[in-house]
Amino acid sequence: MRFRHPDGSTVHLSYCTNVHPAETLGGVRAQLRDHCEPVRRRLGRDRLGIGLWLARDAARALINDPAELRALRAELDSRGLEVVTLNGFPYEGFGADEVKYRVYRPDWTEPDRLAHTTDLARLLAALLPDDVTEGTISTLPLAWRTPYATDPGAARTARTALTTLAQRLDALAELTGKSIRIGLEPEPGCTVETTADAIAPLTDVGHERIGICVDTCHLATSFEDPDTALDALAAADIPVVKSQLSAALHAEHPHLPEVRTALAAFAEPRFLHQTRTSTAAGLRGTDDLDEAVAGGALPDSTPWRSHFHVPLHAPPAPPLTSTLPVLRTALARLVGGPVPLTRHLEVETYTWQALPAELRPRTRTQLADGIAAELTLARGLLVDLGLKELP
Repeated sequence: MRFRHPDGSTVHLSYCTNVHPAETLGGVRAQLRDHCEPVRRRLGRDRLGIGLWLARDAARALINDPAELRALRAELDSRGLEVVTLNGFPYEGFGADEVKYRVYRPDWTEPDRLAHTTDLARLLAALLPDDVTEGTISTLPLAWRTPYATDPGAARTARTALTTLAQRLDALAELTGKSIRIGLEPEPGCTVETTADAIAPLTDVGHERIGICVDTCHLATSFEDPDTALDALAAADIPVVKSQLSAALHAEHPHLPEVRTALAAFAEPRFLHQTRTSTAAGLRGTDDLDEAVAGGALPDSTPWRSHFHVPLHAPPAPPLTSTLPVLRTALARLVGGPVPLTRHLEVETYTWQALPAELRPRTRTQLADGIAAELTLARGLLVDLGLKELP
């Protein structure tokens, strides 16, 4: 969906297709038919933005066959769908029964990450609507913290890869007239866990096409204040390439047995749910929710937040809630001012099928209804901030 900002620029709202498992080009096309177009119809829109996730095999198939790429672009048009942003974080296997730490490989010290991201940039330049000249891609925040932290050459290798990517993006812009930008997406447990962690490596790269993707679930999980975080990025001249609108799981009183029981229902085997608490001594955390729930690993006298993307429109029942207020605050800063800090917004709730059984959609219809409800909420927030929805 497109919105007119009061400054006259266009802000794009999409939803991320990594919620739909697909490793192949055929699977991507099935997503468009079975999920994306039905969501568009539920919203009553002629056009819907999707944040496309292309796994390695699907991306390579498109790179190797220009006819397939043209066919995909034509299918997007025929189904009333448009792509201005890609999710380049997961490389492959995001629909596997167990993802966990695998999602962080390859990282930015490995050649495959640079090659895949270069492919995605080329594909996005070809998939952008004719009247759009800027595209964005979110990516891994360098690496998982280990073994990166103990490798003295890791930071240099990653910086070289990002610098090479920036040069390729410059060349792509000259060739196609399309400007593609990449955003490191801070995530708990990674080398770049917070927006503050992103400033030094992005300053080292020092290129306008390499910036940050602000995921509001990750921001909240790390107990970052949105205003403070965005002020620091602005002061460092780090561009906010895109923002993923998402909400984390929040437990106000984790010492209570009923709260632990409620949290345990969200501990599941597929995705990693890093859990954090903010104490007087600083941020404390575990790599997964089950470690926290088991007891002893985290102080429980202060609230806990877990990296579990809960549906925006449907926070969990008490005694839990979501960090939707953090999203609201961040969004107000991102697009509520005289000039938008970013023009690409993406609803990214990929954990629908990881929810506790009673909350999980059981049919495609229920999933489409849920995604449409999230987008409706996001649309309302944007309108409240003074943006006007475009046809």
